[in-house]
Amino acid sequence: MKRTLWIILFVFIAMQFIQTEKINKQTPKELEIKAPEPIMTMLKNACYDCHSNEVKWPWYSNIAPLSWMIDRHVSHGISALNFSEWENYTEEEKKKELKEIFRTAYASMPLADYITFHEEADLTREQRTMIRDWTGVKK
Repeated sequence: MKRTLWIILFVFIAMQFIQTEKINKQTPKELEIKAPEPIMTMLKNACYDCHSNEVKWPWYSNIAPLSWMIDRHVSHGISALNFSEWENYTEEEKKKELKEIFRTAYASMPLADYITFHEEADLTREQRTMIRDWTGVKK
């Protein structure tokens, strides 16, 4: 039993040497999505850590294997939608992304495990409705 615990400890320590890059790509503010202040506040609180180049990396994002999971979530989120580079999207892509925002406002975003550590990201029903209404997508 003692040997097993030592092995587990050694593996955990060794995992810490495999770090992910936590770089926020610098992008001009002109490329950022434009929305009314209340909507921007909600987007920044609930979405930007996974869907922008302005990720706030928490302290626990330096501890493997959590760091790997967080990096994967952020990479996937940015590749799906990046609010920091909104103006690089074509009009057709913007319409598609707004439909996605409309659809996921109630369904699945932000992720429950993110809300666990970021209470400010837990949007109320009214806030979700405001975001859905802002998208301008018809039901």
